[in-house]
Amino acid sequence: MENYNQTSTDFILLGLSPSSRFGLLLFTLMVPIFLMALTGNLCMVLLILLDAQLHTPMYFLLSQLSLMDLIYICTTVPKMASGFLFGNKSISFIGCWSQSIFFTTLAGAEALILMSMSYDRYVAICFPLHYPIHMNRRVCVLMILGSWAMGVINACTHTSYVFHMPYCRSRTIDHFFCDVPAMVTLTCRNTRVYEYTVVVSTILFLVFPFLGILCSYGRVLLAVYRMHSQEGRKKAYSTCSAHLTVVTFYYTPFAYTYLRPKSFRSPSEDKVLAVFYSILTPVLNPVIYSLRNKEVLGALRRVAWRICSGKM
Repeated sequence: MENYNQTSTDFILLGLSPSSRFGLLLFTLMVPIFLMALTGNLCMVLLILLDAQLHTPMYFLLSQLSLMDLIYICTTVPKMASGFLFGNKSISFIGCWSQSIFFTTLAGAEALILMSMSYDRYVAICFPLHYPIHMNRRVCVLMILGSWAMGVINACTHTSYVFHMPYCRSRTIDHFFCDVPAMVTLTCRNTRVYEYTVVVSTILFLVFPFLGILCSYGRVLLAVYRMHSQEGRKKAYSTCSAHLTVVTFYYTPFAYTYLRPKSFRSPSEDKVLAVFYSILTPVLNPVIYSLRNKEVLGALRRVAWRICSGKM
């Protein structure tokens, strides 16, 4: 029997699916996916930290992406899994607030980091001689700090409003984490003005960065098309298409979820879309951006050799 008891300040997370055979199937799929994302992103952060040859702007940005994905998936999946295993779907007010502010911060910061990474590749391929000037360590640090700061400001703005709303209906959230759009549906207050702020935030953090990424990769592909080396052109096309696939998986479901008015939202649809940007993307990022990269594989061999040599 599932425990739906809650105090006056607790929320209930219904989860990704009901406790059924289908739910068990989803749970058995989520566990290896979670472990893959956890291992892949943690390895990337440590590898970039330990190998001096990866101390470049591109890999500093990549380490931040891996760190964000690491925290990202740890914010949502463990609570969802524990709710399914133990039947306790309640989450405290502080727990829900923490989950929401972490998720919203990481969502905005990762969107800006992905844009910074595309700009890095644009400068490196289209203006290789100017790369040390336009993408030096100072610029890279400012990009990283700016992404985190903007993410925090955006998260604080939304959570401070959502968690001060009067919840006139049930505190049951039809989602697997404390998502802002899902929580807005619980209030009896007129949220039309607030929904406009959500649209503005979505345009600033998702639509504009996505358009910037498309423009950057468009210029990159144009520069690659003019290359004389067919092998280099093929490699660049493969890399760009893989990067764009991951970026599309992240931005498109996110924007679709947050740009729709409250009256057009479907909880089941929102949960499926959330799986793409909150669970699948953290798994794909280490593979697409890192493990297919010869420099990363070379660094992995060097670090492994150093560890083995240190033990001998």
